[in-house]
Amino acid sequence: MKALVLSGGMGTRLRPLTYSTPKQLIPVAGKAVLEHVLDNILAAGITEIGVIVGDRADQIRAVIGDGSRFGARITYIPQAQPLGLAHCVLIAREFLGDDDFLMYLGDNVLPEGITEIAGNFAAQRPAAQLVVQKVTDPRAFGVAEVDASNTVTRLAEKPAEPRSDLALIGVYFFTPAIHRAVAEIRPSARGELEITDAVQWLVQNGACVKASEYVGFWADTGSVDAVLECNRRLLDELRPQRLGEVDDASDLTGPVLLAPGARVVRSRIEGPVIIGPGSVVEDSHIGRYTAIGGDCTVRHTRVEDSIVQDGSSLSDLRGLSGSLIGRTASVTTTRRHRLIVGDDSWVEVAS
Repeated sequence: MKALVLSGGMGTRLRPLTYSTPKQLIPVAGKAVLEHVLDNILAAGITEIGVIVGDRADQIRAVIGDGSRFGARITYIPQAQPLGLAHCVLIAREFLGDDDFLMYLGDNVLPEGITEIAGNFAAQRPAAQLVVQKVTDPRAFGVAEVDASNTVTRLAEKPAEPRSDLALIGVYFFTPAIHRAVAEIRPSARGELEITDAVQWLVQNGACVKASEYVGFWADTGSVDAVLECNRRLLDELRPQRLGEVDDASDLTGPVLLAPGARVVRSRIEGPVIIGPGSVVEDSHIGRYTAIGGDCTVRHTRVEDSIVQDGSSLSDLRGLSGSLIGRTASVTTTRRHRLIVGDDSWVEVAS
């Protein structure tokens, strides 16, 4: 089985961060979302992976490379315009060949993994197997209607009056039967080839389509709130490790991951917290659910429930909470605020 990872989206809900960084590279619990995706794929035993990329291909390639450090082989497949999920299958036809494959949206995080679901698909080989989750408001999702045997009887895209609470969550398993379905459908009203239309074509033409329910935490990290919630959930599973330096005047409580080269001076850290490699924390209080990237400096600052990306600087901040700070940004002097700061920014907020 192969995997097809979709990483070409624009990430408009994460601007200004995504003006310069692909949303799939936003870090959650110290690691890019896309790396969490690859972890799940590899855990399912899949090592041949195609990655759909748009105009940020060079940045994704710089982080992921050829896949060798993950034990995988990665093929990059360019998509000039985002023309729908089924269009991704269409342009990946040469890479996919006649193999079964997993299609996985590159901004989705499923910490409990998909190994068992992948095993069920490999054993039963329905034409398609959709990963679904029960949601309180299905109107914002593609929705699967199923019978008592979890066979899909109908799909609806963002229905005004849903007849099911099973939402599609961006993970799909396909046999080569999907290629004919993709060839048969036409663009939707928004000009895209919809994967729900392709799967519905399979259903209408008598193919076996199954749904598998994922019951763990799931996040589509397309918004700041979703990124921060995902960061909290993953940090709750953090294993403490102290590989950096902590002076005698500092106090660390709870699970703290202190990466090599990191230094903590006259500071208090309440885990779960990650301090990245080469980062310096001085005269500061780092509260729960904070992930600080590599080569950052944090001085005279109180911060909690936030993500600070590589190379950034925080100073003289009285209370930063629920914030997402881009790479190599500089933020100074504020009372308690929530900030969304893009890469390479310099921000001074009046106290």
